[in-house]
Amino acid sequence: LAFFIAEIAAKYHNLNPRKFATVDVPERMSDENRTSSPSGVPDVYAFVDGGADYDDAGCKPHRAGGSPRGEGKTEKENADGSEGVSVLEGERKQKVEAGPKFYWSHDEEPHRRRKQEILGKYPYLKKYMGSDPSTKFKVVFWVSFQLLSIHLLQGAPWYTWLFCCYTLSGSINHMMTLAMHELAHNLGSRSVTSNRLWAIFSNLPMGFPTAISFKRYHLEHHKFQGEDEVDVDIPTEIEGWFFSSSGRKAVWCFFQPAFYALRPIIVSAKKPTQWEHFNIFCTIAFDLIIVKVWGIGGLMYLIWGTLFGMGLHPVAGHFIAEHYVMNSGQETYSYYGPLNWLTFNVGYHNEHHDFANISGKHLPTVRRVAAEYYDGMPHYHSWIKVIWDYIVDDGISPYSRVKRVTMEDKEIEDLRARGGLVK
Repeated sequence: LAFFIAEIAAKYHNLNPRKFATVDVPERMSDENRTSSPSGVPDVYAFVDGGADYDDAGCKPHRAGGSPRGEGKTEKENADGSEGVSVLEGERKQKVEAGPKFYWSHDEEPHRRRKQEILGKYPYLKKYMGSDPSTKFKVVFWVSFQLLSIHLLQGAPWYTWLFCCYTLSGSINHMMTLAMHELAHNLGSRSVTSNRLWAIFSNLPMGFPTAISFKRYHLEHHKFQGEDEVDVDIPTEIEGWFFSSSGRKAVWCFFQPAFYALRPIIVSAKKPTQWEHFNIFCTIAFDLIIVKVWGIGGLMYLIWGTLFGMGLHPVAGHFIAEHYVMNSGQETYSYYGPLNWLTFNVGYHNEHHDFANISGKHLPTVRRVAAEYYDGMPHYHSWIKVIWDYIVDDGISPYSRVKRVTMEDKEIEDLRARGGLVK
C-alpha cells in the first residue's frame, strides 16, 4: 500500500483526461535554442510544436490516408517497361486500408538509430551491458515470500485473503513477470540455458506456464517493433473495434492477462518447443505441490494473484504506458515513478528499448548519462493515471498503437517457418 500511495503522491496531476495530464511534456523551445541531434533528426522538442516531419526518435506516424515518407520513390519498372508499385508498398497499402484506425509509420523502429547515436557520444555505456547477478537473488526472495504468504494466510477470513491476494500476491506475481522479462533478455546470468531455467523458476508462483513462450514473442517485439502481423504486443482489429467505450475498456484492462496470452496464438502461432514443454511440466508439478501442501486455496491465491496483478492493478499500468500513443509522434514512453522499485525498472522503457542488453538496474544510469535524449521526451510519473486516462478518454483505445510494414509477407512467412527468432 505504501508503494501505491507513493505512486499517487509522486506527482499530482490534473485529472482532466482531455489534457493528457499523465504525460509530462517539456516546455516549447524557440527555434534559436534548439539543437540538432548527430544524425540530423530533429531534436526532442520538435514534435511538441507539431510542425516537424519527424519526432526525436525518427518516427513519423500516419493515420490511414497520410503520405508515407519516400512516396513516389518505391516505384519500379515492370518487365514490359511500365511503372508499378513494389511488392512491399502494395502489401503496406493493403494492411493500412485493413486497419485504418491505427497509427501507421513508414519508418523503421526508432530505437536502433538512437542507440547508435548515444553510443557514439558515450561509448563507456558499453560497460553496463550484460547480466545482473542480483536478479537471481531477488527472484528467490520473492518466490519464497509468496510461499510464506500462502502459509500465513491459512484460515484467514475471506476479506483478508482477497485483500492480500490483490495487493501482495498481485504485486509479487507481476514482479515475477518482469523478472521473466529481464531473463528473456539474458540479463540474469551469462548462460542462455541458465537464464531460461531461472525464468521458469520465476514463473512457478504464477500458476500458468508462460516464461519460455514469452521470450519467443517478446524478442520479436523488440526486433520488429510495431511490425504488422509480427509484433503481437499490438491489439488486434477486433479488440480496437469492440473495446471502444469507457466501460468496455475497463473490462479490457481487467481481462488483459487473457488477451496478452491468447493474442499471440491468434496473430502468430508458433509450434511449441521442448523448452516450452519443460516449462509446462515444471508449472504443473509446482501447482500440484501447492495443492498437496496448502490445498486448492493456496493455488487459487497464486492464480488470482496473477490475474489481479496483470489486470486492473497499479503495476499493470506499464502495459498501456509503454507504447500507447498519448502524445502525437511518439510511440515509446518512459515512467519515472516509485513503482519502478517493484518492476526491475521496466518503466525506463525508452532506455530499455534503446539498450535491451543493459539490465534494469543500470537503466537510470543510461538516462542520467544521455539526459539530452530522454529528459525532453514526454514521460509519466503515475501508472495509475495512465490507466485512468486510458479508460475515460474517448481519444485513447486499443487502436492507439503505432504499426509499420517493413517486411514483405514472404519474409514474415519465412520467419514463422523458422519458428521465429528464438526456438
